[in-house]
Amino acid sequence: MNFIDLFSGAGGLSEGFIRAGLKPVAHVEIDKAACNTLITRTAYHYLKNSDNFQPYLDYIQNKISRTELYALLSENERKSVINMPIGEKNNKIIFDRIDSLKGKETIDFIIGGPPCQAYSVVGRSRDENRMQGDSRNYLFKEYAKFLEYYQPKYFVFENVIGLLSAKTKDGESYLQMMLDLFETKGYYAEYKVLEAKDFGVLQNRKRIILIGKKNGKKGFYPEFEKKEVNVTVSEIFKDLPKLSAGAGNYHKTEYKPYKGNYLFDSHIRNGLNFTTQHIARPHTEQDKGIYKLACEKWENGHQRLNYNDIPAKWQSHKNKKSFVDRFKVVADDLPYSQTVVAHICKDGHYYIHPDKKQNRSITPREAARLQTFPDDFFFEGVTEKQSRTAAYRQIGNAVPPLMAESIANKLKELLLND
Repeated sequence: MNFIDLFSGAGGLSEGFIRAGLKPVAHVEIDKAACNTLITRTAYHYLKNSDNFQPYLDYIQNKISRTELYALLSENERKSVINMPIGEKNNKIIFDRIDSLKGKETIDFIIGGPPCQAYSVVGRSRDENRMQGDSRNYLFKEYAKFLEYYQPKYFVFENVIGLLSAKTKDGESYLQMMLDLFETKGYYAEYKVLEAKDFGVLQNRKRIILIGKKNGKKGFYPEFEKKEVNVTVSEIFKDLPKLSAGAGNYHKTEYKPYKGNYLFDSHIRNGLNFTTQHIARPHTEQDKGIYKLACEKWENGHQRLNYNDIPAKWQSHKNKKSFVDRFKVVADDLPYSQTVVAHICKDGHYYIHPDKKQNRSITPREAARLQTFPDDFFFEGVTEKQSRTAAYRQIGNAVPPLMAESIANKLKELLLND
């Protein structure tokens, strides 16, 4: 079974589909750093399936260069990641590239979701025009062109729950526009708001998952059983060494002893004896003072820090009425964390490590674990230079692979039943 991943990002959705046994024909993504991540992950799967895994391990430990790693890939593997914006200007080029990659094989699934900023409630509240003139509002029309061209049996369209209330300036629902357009292309689509925590992800993350079926009829949307894991967020921190702000290693961190099951059952720990990108941001003394205060308030009665409670000497924002929870601890004694979003690339204030002695925000690896990315998943920058910012952004924008795997398995069942 083959699939194309549009608006791929770092490939969280794709990772779940690959894990379910499906084959990616192509990934299409505008961001260069994310494309490098996709090629690196392509190298991971390619080398692992070729019984030549050592070069990948050498690369993520900084023993060989990215150029040396990519040289081991076939031309088709490298070409399968298409770094172009989807749209009228490039669609023909993208179609031709994918056609050359797939040969005579059919495309069974198209997956992906356009950038969510245009539909996000927070995005709309921060934009003076409420994102009305943003061209990203209509990227679903480009998605529909891929449905029309490739005629997949099913498609998966993921987006933020703000899509439920997002409207044009004339009051028309973007979601209804999507459903109507997809139907004109021959796809009946249904959607639900799915929660990542119901799939074993230790994160409170709600997303609209819209599934379309070629010539489908009402009532085909799969039922997902809730997965109980019976652990708290502390599980993701247990085997990682303690770090102070600015400390850590980008390329290799060995684990501390771990006696639990969650990290293995969720495929976060998957065979290696080390991980990467466990490196903390440096922080100002002001931020560290606020972080410590936030941790102490949580420890003493599960209280969240209100911005107005911060000592005046540490306050730098004039707005004291909205976003007063801009400093927040990732509470390790709860069953799930707050949603990991791309804003984590700007600062770590909303993702403070619960250990006040470490006194820092969470590392890219800790954020990736909250998203259930495996520990051998390496997030790239634009160049070979290490980029914590690019890693955070890609992680925050991704679909949790554990959730994606469940969706993929259900779609496989539907297709086989058909």
